[in-house]
Amino acid sequence: MAKGTLTRTRAIVLVFVCFAAPADRGDRPVPRADRNSQTAHAQLVEKARRGGIDIYFEGDSITRRWGASDAQYRDFLLNWRRNFFGWNAADFGWGGDTVQNILWRLENGELDDVHPKIIVLLAGTNNIGSAVRQSVDVAVVEEVTNGIGAILALMQRKAPGAIIVVMGITPRRDSAGGTSEMSTIAAINARFAAAADGRRVRFLNINDKLATADGRLIEGVTVDGLHLSLVGYQIWADALKPIFTEILGPPASTDHAPDPTGDPSAARSSAAR
Repeated sequence: MAKGTLTRTRAIVLVFVCFAAPADRGDRPVPRADRNSQTAHAQLVEKARRGGIDIYFEGDSITRRWGASDAQYRDFLLNWRRNFFGWNAADFGWGGDTVQNILWRLENGELDDVHPKIIVLLAGTNNIGSAVRQSVDVAVVEEVTNGIGAILALMQRKAPGAIIVVMGITPRRDSAGGTSEMSTIAAINARFAAAADGRRVRFLNINDKLATADGRLIEGVTVDGLHLSLVGYQIWADALKPIFTEILGPPASTDHAPDPTGDPSAARSSAAR
């Protein structure tokens, strides 16, 4: 199967159900317990209520940093606006989230009555973590696959008109600086690809632009072996924009998406100075 392309197969729900795991299935919603994440969730619920969203980005910190208002990510936000202004795109990623955390946020208001035309989902890397592995971690593959299946089912129920673009989990270095995560990532991405129908649910893998064939990250595409750099985000944008144009047409001259949100703890620190 060629990388960097949209793939088409059979029914999504059947594929995900068939791969259920007996232990931690990954499809049980789990809230974040820390105050900062709870505050961020409330802000994202309010952001959803403001409406005007045609493209809804969901995920963890890799997604969040791209469209966040935090000062340290200013260049990423400028890149976001250069690529997506006029398509009414909004970022609902939150740092540190597992698939279970994302499922909880979506079950608790962050997608209610938004009605986007496109949803972009990149999730699962925090379930994988950075532990050095000798082979494919089957338990993690099952956990992430089932978690994404539950997320997709919820998205299809809450936003039935949306086309969902499931991103392949991007490459990351393990804690020893090596590539031992790649076999597990590749196994998860193969499940995603097999579950996409190519119409309402599409799979997009950009990993051939981010890493070599043996799994080594290409110089300059991340800032730390995990989070994308401006180069990495532009690679992602270049893969998404033809899909957005196909579905929505060219971007408009105005944009109606709500303003980006940031890290609540950073805002509290600034206010206390």
